[in-house]
Amino acid sequence: MQNFDVIIIGGGASGLACAISVKREDISLSVAVLEKCDRAGKKLSATGNGQGNISNADLKDVHFHGSFASLAARLINGGAYDVKTLFDCLFVTDGSGRVYPSGKQASALTDCLLRSCGRAGVEIMLGCEVVKVEKGYIVTLADGRKLSARVVVMAFGGKAQRQFGTDGSAYSLAHSMGHSVTELLPSIVQLKCDTQYIKTLKGIRAECIVRACDKDGGELCSTCGDVIFTDYGVSGNAVFYCSSYMAGREGAYLSLAFAPAFSEEEILSDIQRKVKSGYPAAELLSGTLHNQIGRAIIRRCDSSDPARIAREVKNFTLPVYGSLGFDYAQVTKGGVPADEVDEGLQSKLNAGLFFAGEALDLDGDCGGYNLTWAFVSGMHAAKSAVNFLNNYD
Repeated sequence: MQNFDVIIIGGGASGLACAISVKREDISLSVAVLEKCDRAGKKLSATGNGQGNISNADLKDVHFHGSFASLAARLINGGAYDVKTLFDCLFVTDGSGRVYPSGKQASALTDCLLRSCGRAGVEIMLGCEVVKVEKGYIVTLADGRKLSARVVVMAFGGKAQRQFGTDGSAYSLAHSMGHSVTELLPSIVQLKCDTQYIKTLKGIRAECIVRACDKDGGELCSTCGDVIFTDYGVSGNAVFYCSSYMAGREGAYLSLAFAPAFSEEEILSDIQRKVKSGYPAAELLSGTLHNQIGRAIIRRCDSSDPARIAREVKNFTLPVYGSLGFDYAQVTKGGVPADEVDEGLQSKLNAGLFFAGEALDLDGDCGGYNLTWAFVSGMHAAKSAVNFLNNYD
């Protein structure tokens, strides 16, 4: 049986950050990362459309959700952890505040983490699916092998994007150690909508102000960005942002405000000019909006009344019936709840058991927030784990 000081279950962003940080705290500690896929960091390599959106310039607490939101905001903004220090490259920030490596290549970030692990002597064991964790700690793999550790860090990811090995099965490991798991929901995901009035818009992209509303019309969130119309509903960055606020809510809907640079009054004035110029009813939004979008809005109004059309331009509602689910989601909403884990991310039920990343009940908005949490929680769990080992009896 191989023996380690620290075993980290999961070779994703949080697991690799944790491994590197343990070694930076104490290079003498033996560390193993157990990854069930054939390569560590596969999901990280795809983040930000493959460009590596690791963080955001705006890290206010409102961008984090779940029972760990308060702790996440404190850790991320407390100054103790800078995710950029995990990497050997330069970073740039785009106009939306998203932070990328200057080379805009996510796979290079993964390569950097793996090189750091190699230099520090971290043992990365691929194709190793953990099926059991026993107090002690004894970790059993699917092939029957057993490993021992003084500390275990569960950084096994969530349930989103099973092609990266995160199918949700690893939550059973937390259950086996006495922990509960909150309801799991897909987040940062395409939304299924009533397509009655958007069937002709498939493939069209529009910049909109998008509001997510609950069944009573209360605003859940608002953002400005791209909306892409599809045969099932809508996609795009603005939709991804809103999806995390709408997960699990019955009767929720989106309100799209087209032509965000112009007010309803300006739109109305433009329509009225077109009416005076003799435009046919179907073309009253021509040039102001994409022609097919304009026609869809006018069909929905079933009226040539300029005021009604202008209102619809600024409040085009789409009832949301669900999402494309975990296979398409970028993030899992839910996880091990905060009341079972201390501020060092150590289990309150099992001394020496730590958690990091998406295993915990924390999800962030679209735009680098989830990777920020993955890295910072991995770094924080590492620091706490080393402090625990320094007092290990």
